[in-house]
Amino acid sequence: MRRLLLIIGLITVLLGAGWVVRQWTTWRVNARTSKLNDDIENLFAALQQYKENLGGYPTGASNSEIARALRGRNPKNVIILVGKKSELNEKGEFIDPWGTPMRIYFSDSGVLIRSAGPNKRFDDSTTAEADDYIRSN
Repeated sequence: MRRLLLIIGLITVLLGAGWVVRQWTTWRVNARTSKLNDDIENLFAALQQYKENLGGYPTGASNSEIARALRGRNPKNVIILVGKKSELNEKGEFIDPWGTPMRIYFSDSGVLIRSAGPNKRFDDSTTAEADDYIRSN
């Protein structure tokens, strides 16, 4: 009887620990996703301000060129603030909450921003492990 209670207690502790780990992981993913959404909204607003002040979106194909343009390296030397604190890597690129540089695309009708997501790899959307985030304004 004592051994049975010990086994039941051990199983209960293991299940409880598994539940705590799962809840913690879910909370962290949700917090990073929320931060990503805030960062992207701030970037959309900054790019829209840039377009209104300079007549178009920043020129330059790379993330770092876009970041420099928003920080004042543009024809009018206008500085556009991007949210409270924009995360930049050592190359001066906007990064997602997982540390990967975001990809920014422009068209006549708007902007598309892509994050590699938690696996830090830009995936084809047809793969089972695809976890990229793609947003457009």
